[in-house]
Order: sequence, then C-alpha cells, then structure tokens
Amino acid sequence: MRDKTTDAATAVRAVRSGMTVGIGGWGSRRKPMALVQALARTDVTDLTVVSFGGPDVGLLCAAGKVRELVFGFVSLDSIPYDPHFQRARTQGAVAVRELDEGMVVAGLRAAAHRLPFLPIRAGLGSDVMRYYPGLRTVTSPYEDGEELVAMPALN
Repeated sequence: MRDKTTDAATAVRAVRSGMTVGIGGWGSRRKPMALVQALARTDVTDLTVVSFGGPDVGLLCAAGKVRELVFGFVSLDSIPYDPHFQRARTQGAVAVRELDEGMVVAGLRAAAHRLPFLPIRAGLGSDVMRYYPGLRTVTSPYEDGEELVAMPALN
C-alpha cells in the first residue's frame, strides 16, 4: 500500500471550490485543526462541509468557505477526559475498541437494521484492521469486486 501521509499545505492543494469536504473528530475534540486552518488560508470557497461540528465549522464559516453544512451537531461544549476512564484504560481494567466514527455509525446502523454487519470503506488503509483482528473484510458481489470492511453490528 502506498504511503498517504502528507503535510496540511500539500493536502489542501487537492481541494477545489465546490467540493464536498468531510472533517473528522467529534465536537471540539480530535479535530484536524492544522488542516482546517490551512484550508481557511486558501482561495477555495463554496464547500459542502460534512462534520460532527466544532471549531472546524466555525473557522471555515468565518473564513467564508462553507456553502452547505451537513452535520449531526455543532458544539464547542467540551467535556474533559474523564480521569476514572483514563485510569481504567491505562491499567487495563477495561477493553477498548477505538474505531473510526464511520465504523461506529455503520455498526449502530447495522444493529438498528438488525443486520449482522454493514459493508463500508471506513477502516481500509488504516491500522484499525491490524489492531482489531476480529474485523473481517468482504468482497463486493458486483463487477467492481471491491474489498470492504464488514463492520459488525454494535448490539
């Protein structure tokens, strides 16, 4: 697999006016703010932004970059990292499955639809599959034959 890492300035050069841009993170947490700031400094406008919104949305709106926002919420309401969870996790007292948001959403959708899994692209090309060997892939039955993650229902 080819290396996809790059710096923010290089990444935003691929963004064109009128594109749809998805921004990861949740609310004000785990946002790629260096990337958002680099995008705010460009001449790009008329974007459709998809985000579980926080300061990323505010900055891009203030910079006049957003045409349409697709979101579940937009909030600056930050909850600090819980010290009890931190202790339990670092001591190995709890099992954790840290997944991509898309994987979490797909797992919840699979459960809501009473399906054993949903095929998704989220997780491909990341270390999630390596850290969670219980995850499986499926091959599309259509002509594309695409390999997809079989995200299990989060029941």
